[in-house]
Amino acid sequence: MTSVPTSRLILGSASPRRLDLLRQIGIVPDDVRPADIDETPAKSERPRDYVRRMAAEKAAAIPAGPGEIVLAADTTVVAGRRILGKPNDMSEARDFLRLLAGRRHRVMTAIAVRRQDREWVRVVETVVRMRALSKGEIDDYLASGEWQGKAGGYAIQGRAGAFVDWMSGSFSAVVGLPLAETQVLLRAAQSTCTQEDA
Repeated sequence: MTSVPTSRLILGSASPRRLDLLRQIGIVPDDVRPADIDETPAKSERPRDYVRRMAAEKAAAIPAGPGEIVLAADTTVVAGRRILGKPNDMSEARDFLRLLAGRRHRVMTAIAVRRQDREWVRVVETVVRMRALSKGEIDDYLASGEWQGKAGGYAIQGRAGAFVDWMSGSFSAVVGLPLAETQVLLRAAQSTCTQEDA
């Protein structure tokens, strides 16, 4: 799939980064309908289960007609077994960066594609190593405001790209949408539409 699907594609995210990533592979959603769900992890919920559940719940929460395909996603940063979502304030963002600095962590992004009662979900995991950071570097980054609304308190596609000295996996997944896997799932949903319409 290198162009807009013949069915209407609904992006279930208000993230401009995900919109830009889709455009990068020639896909422009017909509509954007952000999902409003409770993103609180369940007690003792494993990170992979959590991110998968979030993507699926977002896709399920978005109203869609028979000819519409919904794409939703969720990204979380995982340090050990701790889920680092979007920091609530600068103090929490500072704690996140101190925790991540000088060590490896995982970034998990789940994508969910839904067409009527059918659903396709995939979790993509990327390992990222952030170099040691000085107090001044952390302070400067926090002052930039880039941490706001970012899982783990950083944006690899922005200034924090200079903090990452090694990565294994999908760069686009860390940004918020694994493009190869997204394209495969959209193709599967589109193929189902074509078969059922025939």
